[in-house]
Amino acid sequence: QVQLVESGGGLVQPGGSLRLTCVASGNILAIYAMGWYRQSPGKQRELVAACTGGICTTSAASVKGRFTISKENAKNSVYLQMNILRAEDTGVYYCNADIRGFGAARSGYWGQGTQVTVSS
Repeated sequence: QVQLVESGGGLVQPGGSLRLTCVASGNILAIYAMGWYRQSPGKQRELVAACTGGICTTSAASVKGRFTISKENAKNSVYLQMNILRAEDTGVYYCNADIRGFGAARSGYWGQGTQVTVSS
């Protein structure tokens, strides 16, 4: 069974920084992609950034230049460094991964989410 566990969310003032971490664990044969989505109040869940194969990119236009995604294959982990945070970055951030487990079909997995609140 595969699990994704996020950490690093919290309350931060505008202009501040946070670093989110997502760790995949379980009977993992291969990880094809890992990324971050967020759901802000009153909005649909959106893709923020993702690493697919060896390429990591930010997708949401509003975070380009402020957020950076990176991964550490040896730890089955992906990180989201968020700088110059704004009130509109507030939301629940979810880790998503495309994983093949031992004896299982390739499938998408979600973490439980971590709350990020940007407020003075």
